[in-house]
Amino acid sequence: MKKFLMFIVAVIILLYISNSWIQTTEISVESDRVPTSFDGVKILQISDLHDATFGDNQEKLVKKVKKTDPDLIFITGDLIDSNRYNLDQSLELVRQIVDLAPIYYVTGNHEIATNDIENIKNSLTELGVNVLSNEEQIIEHKGEDIRIIGIEDPLNGILVNEALSQFEESDLFTLVLSHRPETFQDYVDYKMDVVFSGHAHGGQFRLPGLGGLVAPGQGLFPSYTAGMYSENTTHMIVSRGLGNSAIPVRIFNSPEIVVVTLKSL
Repeated sequence: MKKFLMFIVAVIILLYISNSWIQTTEISVESDRVPTSFDGVKILQISDLHDATFGDNQEKLVKKVKKTDPDLIFITGDLIDSNRYNLDQSLELVRQIVDLAPIYYVTGNHEIATNDIENIKNSLTELGVNVLSNEEQIIEHKGEDIRIIGIEDPLNGILVNEALSQFEESDLFTLVLSHRPETFQDYVDYKMDVVFSGHAHGGQFRLPGLGGLVAPGQGLFPSYTAGMYSENTTHMIVSRGLGNSAIPVRIFNSPEIVVVTLKSL
């Protein structure tokens, strides 16, 4: 009986850590295409909140975000969850961090699935968020520029490769916000520099030595679930995200925010 109780306690602790303990993951991207004035710029990525809450009024999550002291904030989709849609609750995080740094946002599949997408976009815009729907913005700093592209989730009708084809080739270092990592080869083919994705939830259950177990759009033992993937000059950052949706728990896969630091070579 004692061993059984110890096992139950261990399982409870594991589930708590795997679903409530927010990890900050730090990644450096080095490239000779990064302008000198952008060397050291920190980008905070938030993905797949799915209407999850971390403390009263998101106090635990907000504290973690503020501690990173970001220069830019990217939200890469599924801020809300279409299965328990509560836009006001999901926006609470944004209200508290919008003054920390410029925020850029793209939709995930759950925003599209609500059939309330224009309201979501308008609400974010009213808060001061830069909503990018297959659009680009140029950021200038100390006389040098970089480009930010935002790809709408393909559930809205335009495939990722079709959206990417709308943008002209550029000599500018280009950052891409796009919810789906399974289209990695498209980002490589269009020579994007750094892509920020989510969607995979870290594979939901992470197996030591093997990685994620399952991810939407990738099936069992998915290829792209967490961390940085590189091919040629393209780097893709995949956030494990913060919340859950159809599968309500994570195992060995704690919620995370990602801080990417640009390094000029």
